[in-house]
Amino acid sequence: MSLDRRREVVNPGHEQFSVVRQCDLIGMSRSSWYYRPRGESEPNLDLMRVIDEAYLKMPWYGSRQMTRHLKRLGYGVGPKRVRRLMRLMGLRSVAPQPQTSRLNPAHPVYPYLLNDIAMERANQARCTDVTYIPMAHGFLYLVAVMNWHTRKVLSWRVSNTQDTTFCLEALDETIEHYGCPEIFDTDQGSQFTSKAWTDRLKEQGVRISMGGKGQWVDNVFIERFWRPFKYECVYLNAFSDFRDARHNIGVWMNYYNNDRPHSKLDDLTPNEAYAGTRPLTSAA
Repeated sequence: MSLDRRREVVNPGHEQFSVVRQCDLIGMSRSSWYYRPRGESEPNLDLMRVIDEAYLKMPWYGSRQMTRHLKRLGYGVGPKRVRRLMRLMGLRSVAPQPQTSRLNPAHPVYPYLLNDIAMERANQARCTDVTYIPMAHGFLYLVAVMNWHTRKVLSWRVSNTQDTTFCLEALDETIEHYGCPEIFDTDQGSQFTSKAWTDRLKEQGVRISMGGKGQWVDNVFIERFWRPFKYECVYLNAFSDFRDARHNIGVWMNYYNNDRPHSKLDDLTPNEAYAGTRPLTSAA
């Protein structure tokens, strides 16, 4: 259970259990329940929204190029500020990066397995990614797990931190409801190279695949998914808080899976394609 979910569970007015006891039962310190992280300023939140929209169109922009772009839009920003905000948002240029440090031996990187494999069935491969979600007063992160062949979103979770816990919750839900895929593909984000994540897949006998550093095309379907999701859901709804965001994201995910036809699925919806309504001729 993520820290956000644990905070929601605690009821300070509980007749039987004190806050301390409730925190102990769910494995959270009392200070974690009382503490509320200091949010970004309104100007920075506005700037992060602009950076997010620009990144959807130009994912090859690093912090320096993004700084130039923002200055042309009239923002008085410097590279340090833009670099910090992009790092906070989890955004990085898709262009190849120099190898400036060695990999943590506790976080091994696995080879990419999907180059020469024809996707022909629903549970052959799955992919996942984390994206940034702006709100009226703050921001969240969203993880989604997608079936590679049919583009169906099998599970998703939101969190206010980029930890591994909410990613594992989404992974466990897909395994519980849909079984295990043969291959699970991710990027090299810290959540997916963590021992907790890779061990969970190994326990289930799932082959682990990771895209190359800066190679967004290796995880292309989930990367493409973020664009319609943000333009059709996030940017049209100024989410006021965590609950509002989770509700509206859930509504759109249901629409996407059940009612939104996909040109690459012979105009089937992802749910229809996953259920095998008819053979696909154009799904890559």
